[in-house]
Amino acid sequence: MKNALFALAIASLALPAVASLELAQKNACTACHAVDKKLVGPAYKDVAAKYKGNAKAEAMLVEKVKKGGVGTWGQVPMPANASLKDEDAKTLVKWILAIK
Repeated sequence: MKNALFALAIASLALPAVASLELAQKNACTACHAVDKKLVGPAYKDVAAKYKGNAKAEAMLVEKVKKGGVGTWGQVPMPANASLKDEDAKTLVKWILAIK
């Protein structure tokens, strides 16, 4: 019984990462971004590294996800995702910033 509870506890720790990847896929983020390699846009791990320790990063990136942007990672624009719920944008950004 202890082993089953331990396994369940460990599995639940990975659940937010899986859920956030699924959220990224559902909202077509993965058409341009991957966790560990540059596609059209930067890899999520590179975004996390760039903004590590920046207290303003989460709010700034949520706004960038919603409004789009260009110039930070090159001249290919990221389109706006205005229809993305604020809560989902925050979930995605928190997940991205937690990637190591």
